[in-house]
Amino acid sequence: MKFLKSVLMVSAISVTVSLTLLQAGVEQPDALKILAKDKLKPAKEYTMPANCISSDKKVIAIGEYIFHNLNGKKAKKKPPVGLSKTQMKPGKTYKPGDKIPAKQYGNCVACHNIEGAVGAGNIGPDLHNYKKHFIDTKARNVQYVYQQIADSRIHDKDSRMTINLTTGLFTPEEVCAIASYVVSEKK
Repeated sequence: MKFLKSVLMVSAISVTVSLTLLQAGVEQPDALKILAKDKLKPAKEYTMPANCISSDKKVIAIGEYIFHNLNGKKAKKKPPVGLSKTQMKPGKTYKPGDKIPAKQYGNCVACHNIEGAVGAGNIGPDLHNYKKHFIDTKARNVQYVYQQIADSRIHDKDSRMTINLTTGLFTPEEVCAIASYVVSEKK
């Protein structure tokens, strides 16, 4: 019996020492800090900038490219003039030879169907003939489209759509380009 107690005591000490050493060598991040950092900012209402919606083919091409691609690294075709496959992070200084991260695009077609979409999604509303069905009939206006792309939680607090402007994924100009593409006449 004494022998068994000695073995158990040695085993318990060994496990305690092992766990202490293991914990010292394993990173233990503060989950509350991570959750606080990842928490979305409250929904924000945006006013569409003046002259945001454009019929300029270059602006619409930028919106179309963002709509149909996920990121610069895997983006199909060369981006249109005014758009890059990479994006420097604000406030970061890049030195020659530094790798500039890929630009994150919308990949809107993962959820929405629209003219020319390949493998278009069926989770979000179908955007075929959006101008004809919603803008021309005045069921929606371009401010609504801009807001939906910027932060859709204003119109639907439970929206699962990507929050593009509030999170800084896109700039106001990029939101304007996407909105211009959505409401444009398509062939």
